[in-house]
Amino acid sequence: MPKDFTQLNYYEVLDIKPDAVAFEIRHAYNAALQVYQPGSLASYSFFPEDERQDILSLVETAYRTLISDQARKDYNEELIRRGELDVRKEATSTAKKPVSIFNISRNPVAKVALTNNETLKNKINQSQLIGDILAQNELCGADLKKIRTELGVLIEQIAQETKIRHDHLRSMEEDHVARLPAAVFLKGFVKSYLKCLCLEPVEALSTRYMDTVARLSQK
Repeated sequence: MPKDFTQLNYYEVLDIKPDAVAFEIRHAYNAALQVYQPGSLASYSFFPEDERQDILSLVETAYRTLISDQARKDYNEELIRRGELDVRKEATSTAKKPVSIFNISRNPVAKVALTNNETLKNKINQSQLIGDILAQNELCGADLKKIRTELGVLIEQIAQETKIRHDHLRSMEEDHVARLPAAVFLKGFVKSYLKCLCLEPVEALSTRYMDTVARLSQK
């Protein structure tokens, strides 16, 4: 099962590598703020206010620590002592492209319009395949992909609507448990995914999915 957010180190909180450079840290921080600020799709109604505030507080602490050279050095030394960071990785400083958990683009992109909600709901009501999947006691990533395909929604549309990175969406759909983000992020992401496809009840379906992830992670 992916870690609970309270178990994450600061690099995992921002979903960056230990050798991330300053602009990568800022990019990941700003992306997290956009997703978890009030009114965002991944945050609105999907997280209790106290939990959302806890996430934002941890994101803020992670950013303040990692953006400061001295604070980051001290923190890295602490991680090394705890065996959570390889000394060789800590010493590496090769610049890479940003690896934010969120799909936030700095440049304008052509928006792929999501299908009208009423159209999606009608398709759901008329589809035997979707009805059978939703009637199951379990819900896995492969089921989500079948539903999305049945509705004719592109994964790019969901990525644009939710700001979730493409590879995380694919990991969800392909049940790659080891590649999934932390449980606190995953819970919000699957609810956002369900909301995009007008699948209800969101809470019950997301619980089924998270239960499946927990079961698969024990294999």
